[in-house]
Amino acid sequence: MAKAPRYPELPAGKLRWRCPKKYFNFKTTANIKPCKNIIGQDRAIDAIKMGLELDHRGYNIFITGLVGTGRTTTIKHLLEQLEKKGSVPPDICYMRNFKNPNMPVCIELEAGRGKRLFSDMNSLILDLMERIPAVFKSDYYKSRRKKLIESIQVKQKKIISAFEQKISKEGFAMVSMQMGPVIRPELLPVHEGNPVNFNQLAQLVEEKKIPGDTFEKLQKTAGTLSEEMGQVYLEVKEFEKKLRRILEQLDSETIQPVVHEMIHEIDSRYSNDELSRVLIEVEKCLMQKLDLFRSGGEEEKLKLPMSLTDEMPSASDPLREFRVNVVVDNSDTKAPPVIIENFPNLKNIFGVIEREFSSGGWSKSDHMNIRSGSFHRASGGYLVLNALDVFIEPGVWQILKRTLKSSEAVIQSYDPFNLMGSSALKPEPMQVKVKIVLIGDANLYYLLQQHDEDFSKIFKIRADFDRETDNKALVIKQYAGFIRGLGERESLRCFDPSGVAAVVEYGVRLAGRQNKLSTRFSRIADLIREADYHARVDGNGVVSKKHVQQAIRSHIRRVNLIEEKLQERIEEGTLMIDTKGAVVGQVNGLSVYILGDYLFGKPSRITARTALGNSGVINIEREADLSGNTHNKGVLILSGYLRGKYGRKNPLVMSASLCFEQSYGGVDGDSASSTELYAILSSLAGLAIRQDIAITGSINQKGEIQPIGGVNEKIEGFFKVCKAKGCKGTEGVIIPKQNVRDLMLDEEVINAVKRGKFHIYAISSVDEGISILTGVRAGSLLKSGNYSKGSVNDLVQRKLEEMALKWKQFGKE
Repeated sequence: MAKAPRYPELPAGKLRWRCPKKYFNFKTTANIKPCKNIIGQDRAIDAIKMGLELDHRGYNIFITGLVGTGRTTTIKHLLEQLEKKGSVPPDICYMRNFKNPNMPVCIELEAGRGKRLFSDMNSLILDLMERIPAVFKSDYYKSRRKKLIESIQVKQKKIISAFEQKISKEGFAMVSMQMGPVIRPELLPVHEGNPVNFNQLAQLVEEKKIPGDTFEKLQKTAGTLSEEMGQVYLEVKEFEKKLRRILEQLDSETIQPVVHEMIHEIDSRYSNDELSRVLIEVEKCLMQKLDLFRSGGEEEKLKLPMSLTDEMPSASDPLREFRVNVVVDNSDTKAPPVIIENFPNLKNIFGVIEREFSSGGWSKSDHMNIRSGSFHRASGGYLVLNALDVFIEPGVWQILKRTLKSSEAVIQSYDPFNLMGSSALKPEPMQVKVKIVLIGDANLYYLLQQHDEDFSKIFKIRADFDRETDNKALVIKQYAGFIRGLGERESLRCFDPSGVAAVVEYGVRLAGRQNKLSTRFSRIADLIREADYHARVDGNGVVSKKHVQQAIRSHIRRVNLIEEKLQERIEEGTLMIDTKGAVVGQVNGLSVYILGDYLFGKPSRITARTALGNSGVINIEREADLSGNTHNKGVLILSGYLRGKYGRKNPLVMSASLCFEQSYGGVDGDSASSTELYAILSSLAGLAIRQDIAITGSINQKGEIQPIGGVNEKIEGFFKVCKAKGCKGTEGVIIPKQNVRDLMLDEEVINAVKRGKFHIYAISSVDEGISILTGVRAGSLLKSGNYSKGSVNDLVQRKLEEMALKWKQFGKE
């Protein structure tokens, strides 16, 4: 056997990046200024600024990125800066459309003027309730009204008196008869000075007290006089109609100047054409409803709202139609509004037309029932929404698209569970200009781009938040400023330089590379808060490195129950993992388990059995439908490597089966492809593989080792197993050389490496790995086409040639 040379190990200094203390020229973070800038998101910030400042249709913003990278915080920060710029949007009011009551009129007024109009219209009603009754009660009005009534009554009496004289000469009298609820005049003949009806008169004829021809004459005369009485009655009614018109004219002449003056006063304050048209109709309607003011009293006055915070008049209010509904009030707004809608359902965003129910169960709606949504309140400003919430809520996305394309916002009734149907009210649309900011993830963004043709037209700006930023002095100092700022806002303890450095190193670990820092500041902020808690428990006034480490360990303990259960199964032998000795065709691979935002690594036993055949490499996981696409690809790649490496002279006549032992939940990823290859090579060469070394890394068809993810978790996972089983000082891990820059290992692992109790090897090729695992030189290809005698490659080549020969002989037989 060709013994392998000793392969160099990684020194402890390369296993973790340590934050330089030179960046922290302070005793505690109390001595520095808080960082108010957004850290590490220059690309996204530039995109957002451009989107916010471009005042053209369609330049709305879709923000993508991981949760916790500061998407919402950034947009709030930038919008706060923009709040100081721009004009205040107008108030939006609705008033009754007297020509078409089902289409309330939308009126825009300068900010604060809507509130004033609301008060002015209510004051108008209050004043009219005082002044109109006062006019009606004035002596001047009463005198004129009395004279007009008396003049008509005189004419009526004259007609009636002339008719009464005529019927008296004919022997009749006019009496009032009760006919149910109605009193009507009746002509009756007079007998012996008393009016009697014709039934009584017929009785007298039978008794021969009056002659029959007299009775017949009276009947004929009664018919003629009844016709004349009908004419008299019509003349009297005409006088009553005339009186009504005269009195209405009197009311108009007396009251209209008062009403006109007061409405003109309101109109002159606003100089709004739409409002002027509505006020003309208000004046006409008021003059038609003067009877409502004839008995105004204190009780009615007390019920009138005089501010927007007062209770609105109910549907039974007879003067409700003259009131103003201020749906968007910007009286207290100093800059373009910024609305963050956390509950973006249809009503909350686009408003609703409410219903008012009567005691009989009937409902009605008018302009006073219109309620605005956050979209309308954001007019002239910005509306921030969570994209996923928008798509989950029924109807929101479609209406949002239509509104953005038309720049018109229509408030509709929305009550899908009402069996009585929706309101027929259709308010005039508002002319709105809102900048929409949607916060979502990249998958949703690409899905919309692909399947919704309108999406790219209305969301032309994408701001993509990065999960990491460069690890450099400026960013490290900004981390310290972030700690200071969070402490100020939430009254947390200050951090000393060791505590800040520990937080920065945690940011590097989150980023997954030594030259990067994480921008997932929600996680960083949680660590800061929890470190502050541990400092408080310890009774320390300053947070140091040990408190940050305690917070990290505490967080892991809260979420690593499954990891501990797996560790227990390994320690008790239920999950079979060897950490000593050497076995042919058996390798310790390294896997990463992902539980939400927590990752941990554990070794997995990977075995290979080879035999004569033509099936090639059989992936047992795939055959059992437990293998993911990426893992399948990795197995196919190692098959290509075997053909290219050892199939130049003879065809590969081999059947090899690969298996993740005791794996029942599925396998994916190609990080075990090198491990699987080593198991096959070991089986073919008959060389035992060290069980005290675990390996990770993917390969390509040329035999180069490629980097993988989760390298820290994998190393720490195997170290825990070795520690539990008792370290002999030979244990270690083989990783791809490109992953060295990703190492941020736990201090316990680093200390073990320093003491020579644990070893980490970084390799770049399959040959390097197989040499470490078997202790035999991999062997180089000679000019003869063979490999160095006694090397791993030589043993594998010979075995495959032997298989090919046997297969050939088998075929002849």
